[in-house]
Amino acid sequence: MGITSGKKIGTLINKGSAALIFAIVIPIMNGVLIAAFSGLLVHRQGDGFLLSILASSACYIAVAADMRPAAPKANPSLYLPMALTITFPFNITLGMPLYMFIIQ
Repeated sequence: MGITSGKKIGTLINKGSAALIFAIVIPIMNGVLIAAFSGLLVHRQGDGFLLSILASSACYIAVAADMRPAAPKANPSLYLPMALTITFPFNITLGMPLYMFIIQ
């Protein structure tokens, strides 16, 4: 899937900046929100960190597997690159350290 999404990044870029911004902002909002409130939900920092990672990564875990049956007319050249080439690397490099900083 990674190779397929990498090949289709041109289609995503041609659609404009809204899709790129969405692929970064929504997962970060989910992760930050859960990281901020994780102290109310769990008692250990590691649990809160894992919970915020799961909240921010739900888009690239579920999208690839569930979009085709859920929305058969959806364009995979948009949702695959959004999830796998934009959100995933951004979340790994900047999102996870941000969530841990908020939790601590």
